[in-house]
Amino acid sequence: MTNPAERTPTPIDAIAEAWVDTELDLFPEYRVYLGRPGREGEYADYSPAGAEAAAAAARSTLAEITAASPADEVDRVTKMDLSRELQLQLDKHEAGFEQRDLNVIASPAQSLRDIFDLMPTDTEDDWAHVATRMHNLPAAMDGYIATLRSGIADGHVPAIRQVREIVTQANKQVERTGFFYTLAAGARSGDTDLPDSLKKDLASGAEASAAAYDRLARFLGDELAEHAPEPDAVGRELYSLASRDFLGATVDLDETYEWGIEELARMVAEQEAIAQEIKPGASVLEAIDHLDKDTSRKLHGTDALRKWMQATSDRAVEELSRSHFDIPEEVKRLECMIAPTQEGGIYYTGPSDDFSRAGRMWWSVPAGVTEFDTWRELTTVYHEGVPGHHLQIGMATYNKAMLNTWRRNAGTSGHAEGWALYAERLMQELGYLDDPADRLGMLDGQRMRAARVVLDIGVHLGKTLPDGTGKWTGEYAFGFMGTNVNMSEQFVRFEVNRYLGWPGQAPSYKIGQRIWEQLRDEAKQREGAAFDIKAFHKRALDIGGVGLDTLKAALAQ
Repeated sequence: MTNPAERTPTPIDAIAEAWVDTELDLFPEYRVYLGRPGREGEYADYSPAGAEAAAAAARSTLAEITAASPADEVDRVTKMDLSRELQLQLDKHEAGFEQRDLNVIASPAQSLRDIFDLMPTDTEDDWAHVATRMHNLPAAMDGYIATLRSGIADGHVPAIRQVREIVTQANKQVERTGFFYTLAAGARSGDTDLPDSLKKDLASGAEASAAAYDRLARFLGDELAEHAPEPDAVGRELYSLASRDFLGATVDLDETYEWGIEELARMVAEQEAIAQEIKPGASVLEAIDHLDKDTSRKLHGTDALRKWMQATSDRAVEELSRSHFDIPEEVKRLECMIAPTQEGGIYYTGPSDDFSRAGRMWWSVPAGVTEFDTWRELTTVYHEGVPGHHLQIGMATYNKAMLNTWRRNAGTSGHAEGWALYAERLMQELGYLDDPADRLGMLDGQRMRAARVVLDIGVHLGKTLPDGTGKWTGEYAFGFMGTNVNMSEQFVRFEVNRYLGWPGQAPSYKIGQRIWEQLRDEAKQREGAAFDIKAFHKRALDIGGVGLDTLKAALAQ
């Protein structure tokens, strides 16, 4: 595949590039994600003053992009989506989102540590940067605590369930077996020991970082907890903002809740039909039990899991690049990793801007989980890899001749996760899930995503339960999820805690898939016999990771 044709940068490209530079100034950690050198080991200002500075920068850039005139269609999309993103950031700031930013998976309580996972550790200089970041973490943590404390005065406090869960998470980092001590103790440059002075710096940095997490745990338990509300629901106003954020689109939440109920029923019926293929006369649970006893479909240990993920991914990339997609060599490289944490969850991190760091699929395996079933997880590899996130994000990174830096690295959960679920169904259509067991695994995931639409909107908007017996509560959500997924109790507890503390994110997967399918069907209707699904996919991915309302407008042109 040849590189895209060059495009002369425009004034709107310059505004977008300047906004990326502003974000890198405000949030130096982004440099690690983009693979850009400079300011190694620094953190953003997580204090109330830092939040105000970020809002002021967004306000200034919004005024600038609003006044700019597009030179072409690429500019028109950039202006539309950057304006949407900046306005949303300001709306969230006004609503106090930073002051209640505490949940079990994606808040500063995790990200202050998670950034270490992507830092290079090959050389002494790399380890020196790690030590610097460890020593800088306490100030970042103190700023974060100050922001949470300001939320107490303004009435923007997360629910008590999230507070308690993060106390548990934070205390794990305080222990001598926690992440920071373990990282410092195992530091080496290849096969060579580090200088004693650097080892001491890392050890003292680990002490400082662990102490910072101890301060967080104490603040949460001793101060924030007494102000934290018992109900998990955030209410319609905050939920609407969160939904817009994760989708990049405005949807009718009440209609979407009803659609979620219907979609869940459809997934159940489809599962029941496939269960009959696996074992005639069996229920879904009986078919699952049958598969769980099939030793040929089991993996033992995380090393076996990682090797299977890598082999499955490599095979998909090789075959699809020959038959269904035009994949550049740079994008073909995908690394499958076991995450150093044990919190649960599977996620993807994109390649660095120059592809020196490959895209990576991470599996955070909870403590005690040592056995994995390939029939459950095959579709996950396609979701995170190719044609899912890796193809989508890798192509945006590769397409740098046409897309400015902001367009290559922007996007929403609805766009990304919606595409990944769309990709799962596409792999079924291409024959990669012809085995009924693998299709059941895919439907297990799709059913879970449909259940999340119902649960998430139901809890946070206080909707009536699907059976009409009462109103949604956080406690009811655990039983509902357990009924609709075939996962361990550990996974169910983590997942539901995630939904309760991160409103709007979980439904964005299935709602995003729905919007992607609607956009494809609308294109098919517009183009009639001329419609080419491969060309549609290329056209859509070449736009980059925009909000779904922006994507719809761009594809309609």
